[in-house]
Amino acid sequence: MNKLTLLTLAALAALPAPAQVFKLDRDQMIRYTAQNPFDRFPDGRPKVPDAILEKVKGLSAEEVFGIEHQGYPNQFDGDLIPLRPDKKLVGRAVTLQLMPLRPDIADVDGTGMPSTGPREKHISHQTALNLLEPGDVIVIDAHSISGGIIGDNLAFYIHQKGAGFVIDGDIRDLDGIHEIDMAGYFKRAIPPYLTSCMVTGINIPVQIGKTTVMPGDVVFGDSEGVYFIPPQLVKGIVDRADTIHIHDEWTKKKFSEGKYKSTDIYPAPHDPALKKEYEDYLKSHLQK
Repeated sequence: MNKLTLLTLAALAALPAPAQVFKLDRDQMIRYTAQNPFDRFPDGRPKVPDAILEKVKGLSAEEVFGIEHQGYPNQFDGDLIPLRPDKKLVGRAVTLQLMPLRPDIADVDGTGMPSTGPREKHISHQTALNLLEPGDVIVIDAHSISGGIIGDNLAFYIHQKGAGFVIDGDIRDLDGIHEIDMAGYFKRAIPPYLTSCMVTGINIPVQIGKTTVMPGDVVFGDSEGVYFIPPQLVKGIVDRADTIHIHDEWTKKKFSEGKYKSTDIYPAPHDPALKKEYEDYLKSHLQK
């Protein structure tokens, strides 16, 4: 068992036992992500390989768009504010759900803010941050909460431990966060700190805008918004993107020759000779 696995198990063990009601156990995680073709973290969360994540970083939102036609029409949100529009966000989702404080619920497991119990037994949004591993993105459903979920200190922690954040809710210390070289998305920036809320789920399905996000989904964010890609679709998207890149390269190459009308080449050539030229070009470049 490697050091990373031991650290993950230790972090999970640090959750107080009653908190299990607020997270999917390993068997439930596997059941609800049964189509995942890759390895898993010790808690069952899908672990899309780093090599595939690296390829995802080269995609555009338009190349991910195809998942709408594969039965997943609700995986994109374009309403959040990008922290750095010029910086892509790619990683595996760790999810957190926050709801307005209701003491009779929060006091059962010590999930409220402010807390009425001992600090060592308190479950807060930082409990989820403590689970982050390299390549993880914290995804927080907090659309009904007022108060900054993170400020510059916790943003720096996320930067050190994971890949970035998506918060359907508020952040604070925006100027300080912006100094950190990290991608992130949020609803608005305000001065007040987080209070009067409770943790209602860690690594469970959450809602971001009009999307449904599962733990282990691949988060892909660019200047247009954020996609949450189910693990079973990622490799197909990457493979199709290779074809799109080659097609676009060939199209611009032919346009640059100045001999063709746009309709001769795009979206696809009709002339038999041009069709064969494109097919040969595609085949040779896919083999590289």
